[in-house]
Amino acid sequence: MATVMQKIKDIEDEMARTQKNKATAHHLGLLKAKLAKLRRELLEPSAKGGGGAGEGFDVTKSGDARVGLVGFPSVGKSTLLNKLTGTFSEVFLFYITGCSYEFTTLTCIPGVIIYKGAKIQLLDLPGIIEGAKDGKGRGRQVISTARTCNLILIVLDAIKPITHKRLIEKELEGFGIRLNKEPPNLTFRKKDKGGINLTSTVANTQLDLETVKAICSEYRIHNADINLRYDATADDLIDVIEGSRKYMPCIYVVNKIDQITVEELEILDKLPHYCPISAHLEWNLDGLLEKIWTTLIYALVWGSSAKHKPQRVGKEHELEDEDVVQIIKKV
Repeated sequence: MATVMQKIKDIEDEMARTQKNKATAHHLGLLKAKLAKLRRELLEPSAKGGGGAGEGFDVTKSGDARVGLVGFPSVGKSTLLNKLTGTFSEVFLFYITGCSYEFTTLTCIPGVIIYKGAKIQLLDLPGIIEGAKDGKGRGRQVISTARTCNLILIVLDAIKPITHKRLIEKELEGFGIRLNKEPPNLTFRKKDKGGINLTSTVANTQLDLETVKAICSEYRIHNADINLRYDATADDLIDVIEGSRKYMPCIYVVNKIDQITVEELEILDKLPHYCPISAHLEWNLDGLLEKIWTTLIYALVWGSSAKHKPQRVGKEHELEDEDVVQIIKKV
């Protein structure tokens, strides 16, 4: 494990030292492919038994949808679970090296929200710490369980939301979770011979044939057809080759807004996919429930496959609450 961790650190350090320009695109693409493979190796279940490194908490999935609460310790996840479901989540005091004492749960606590006739399972996951994707704390269990959810609620402290947002996104990205994104609009098809063939329907500013060949070579792929339908990046191509990425909707729940000014709240209003609340004072919990509901409806109905877009059939009708929608997928 230490060897893989050291290799990851060495590659990250080299990427940080390397300037980003056309001349280094080939080298950076190769480093990113190496890094993705090492992260997969770090997170795959151990071949020697005894439980896998990437296994989540053993919580039975129930209800019509599953929503996970993700965030750093002491941001109010347990309070939010209690207010929305009536479930009590026991918290424990622990010490983060070099920092201060924080409160967090030590396991996954499930609760159930009943909203508009639907049963939504809400999971209070233990607080993650920076470096979770690399094995620190119980981060891999937390993020592995988060991958089983239909929707992620990233709970942020209103005092420092942007800093925490970026750190948590980095941890989830490192575990193959892509938030509020659609799968890359490109096709990748292996073949028996003919080498690497790159075609595109748009101008490419970030990927060229040499970079594509370098990435494919790292995966021991020497014959493939790649077609780009937009200006894709090396990360996009790696995601498609890896094939294990999870594309999920996310709501950024900014908690403790009673501790900031109106002016600060107006600045936070500019964040996309954002919902301000005070769990302790029960401010805007109805607004959060409605946002969860509408996001899940879109994700479960229209977002089940990025390839299938809603089509108008018969008489045009604006969807209303309790309407029944039938979806027929051609195979």
